[in-house]
Amino acid sequence: MATEFKLPELGEGVKGGTVATLLASVGDTVAAETAVIEIETDKAVAEIPIPFGGTITAIKVKVGDEITVGQVILVADESAAGAPAAKPKAAKAAAPTPDPTPKAAPVAKPAPVAAPSAPVKRAAGARVLASPSVRKLARNLGVHLQDVPSADPSGRVTAQDVEAFAGSSGAVPPPAAHDAAASATPVAVTSGVPAVTGATSDDRWGKVVREGMSGVRKKTAAHMTHCWTTIPHVTHFDKADITALEQIRKQYAPAIKAEGGSLTVTIFLMKVITEALRRFPKFNASIDMESEEIVLKQYYNIGIAVETPVGLMVPAIRDVEKKSLQELALELPGIAKKARDRKLTLEDMSGTTFTISNLGGIGGTGFTPIINSPEVAILGVSRSAVEGVFQNGQLVPRTMLPLSLSYDHRLIDGADAARFMRWVAEALENPWKLILEA
Repeated sequence: MATEFKLPELGEGVKGGTVATLLASVGDTVAAETAVIEIETDKAVAEIPIPFGGTITAIKVKVGDEITVGQVILVADESAAGAPAAKPKAAKAAAPTPDPTPKAAPVAKPAPVAAPSAPVKRAAGARVLASPSVRKLARNLGVHLQDVPSADPSGRVTAQDVEAFAGSSGAVPPPAAHDAAASATPVAVTSGVPAVTGATSDDRWGKVVREGMSGVRKKTAAHMTHCWTTIPHVTHFDKADITALEQIRKQYAPAIKAEGGSLTVTIFLMKVITEALRRFPKFNASIDMESEEIVLKQYYNIGIAVETPVGLMVPAIRDVEKKSLQELALELPGIAKKARDRKLTLEDMSGTTFTISNLGGIGGTGFTPIINSPEVAILGVSRSAVEGVFQNGQLVPRTMLPLSLSYDHRLIDGADAARFMRWVAEALENPWKLILEA
């Protein structure tokens, strides 16, 4: 029986995505819950499993297609759902005699073992089946997937194929084929699907190189445009004296590090911001313009902006009010690494109520962060510095932290923002008071 497999719900507010990789081909027999496609959204790359088993008779999408929830991805014959067990048997029945043969005469039997449709050199532009992790491995090893033979009957290139090809003598392709273009321009990659790079042309001033946007960058551009054009932004600046906080942080950081965590200023900020959101509920809200209502959130999920090789991602740290500083210090490095490794799920990226963007590790004295809709505020953090501050008539050195709060002026007024930021700054300046009250 032919059954259509449609793109299921991907998460709250996610209506679709881009086909990053097809993990199956027409003729493949797959079991239920087997991942058959990878979809890239503005939040993450997700493998989508098929809920039933069968033999794939048609694939209705291709890599690069923009698809929406409910759209047909493929058609499979469920009557062949039991076939996966039969396929390996057929392969083994044909293989018992050749198994020892390659050891004695490796060149005598390559054609029957390897899929004839997967030659070492594929046609230009031909699609290569490979997961994002395999594509990344190939890039790191300087290997071009078009040149890698596959031991899989479906033609899928595995990590073992790439490693074997990279390590084999004489297998490295001539530099003229790829390396000249690669050295001339950076290669933008989206979930293992290379963007168009190296395309040179002229404008009126000279040569230019056009480089394709990654999927994450395209989604980021669209989302930021939406945020900037629909939210009236105002940014309020302030500074916090974190001299005492830094002493506490440095005192306890080694013990946290020994447990695998990292006690950074961001960890303290998460707790301070969460307490501020409890005291100033309008900052933990969203606006429903259709119903003309303010939606006040009763939960505190803090988004932390993380820089990744393909763009900015904002995973959610959930229920921050219920977690200790130590728990947060152990959780945040793991979720940040997950973001950089492109392992975040859609669930990891959903449900934030307020975002912190900390650029202090890079530098700067201030910036104006763009609000992450549907949130109504975002905190930007720049690099702390020791400054001379007058206290009791004396100039003393204090560690000052620049803060930038962008807020939605449809809901939040300037006085609200000033009070919110003053409370945050004073809480950072008196960390023991915050810890005791919390």
